[in-house]
Amino acid sequence: MNKAYILLGGNIGDRLQNLKNAKKSIMESGCIIEAQSAIYETAAWGFKEQPSFYNCVLKIQTKQLANELLITLLNIEKTLGRNRKANQQWQQRTIDIDILFFNNEIIQTENLAVPHTQLHNRKFTLLPLSTLAANYVHPVLKKSIAELLLNCSDVLEVKPIKDVL
Repeated sequence: MNKAYILLGGNIGDRLQNLKNAKKSIMESGCIIEAQSAIYETAAWGFKEQPSFYNCVLKIQTKQLANELLITLLNIEKTLGRNRKANQQWQQRTIDIDILFFNNEIIQTENLAVPHTQLHNRKFTLLPLSTLAANYVHPVLKKSIAELLLNCSDVLEVKPIKDVL
């Protein structure tokens, strides 16, 4: 079985229900959820005019390879109302699911970058991730998640709002 850490987030609609629906769909796809962080609320990163996001991190096991998992997660996003628009970064969304880490692999393809290229710059990712894997060492940056969080320059407040989905 492969192990992955994935980030769930969303800032439109019923944010909490959207996270619950995503978690349910991930389990229905054959993934086993080993652990999950609390749910955190953070102002939108990149564009302040948007509603705040709810985010959480899941640690999963899957038989899928990384590219297969990506396709599964993109299909879940689409099913749950995510409308990806070409050339639009940081748009509002019902759900966003990112692969943060996959095993200890470094993957760089046209469609997938693992570890996630921005996770070390985003407190809304590092804080929930640190509750599950503080000692996990980033395979590219060679620093633990706890170190990355400590040195993160992101100043947005990340506040816990709920323990579990």
